[in-house]
Amino acid sequence: PNPFNPVTTIGFSLPDAQKVTLSVYNLVGQQVVTLVNKELPAGYHAINWHAENMASGVYLSKLSSGGKTIKQKMLLMK
Repeated sequence: PNPFNPVTTIGFSLPDAQKVTLSVYNLVGQQVVTLVNKELPAGYHAINWHAENMASGVYLSKLSSGGKTIKQKMLLMK
């Protein structure tokens, strides 16, 4: 859900096993956390981001896999 406080789930599906990188960035472009950086099997995956120690604001998730990249805006409200 958007906005979230303090935990959100990022879900995605993979058509086959592949290397996945899922990171979160602040609006200045600084990477604040890497949630996944490994090979995952095909199927649906749900990754939780626990943002208790982060300041309220807008963050961007960046999912890279199979040569594609998807970005999503997330709003943390405390």
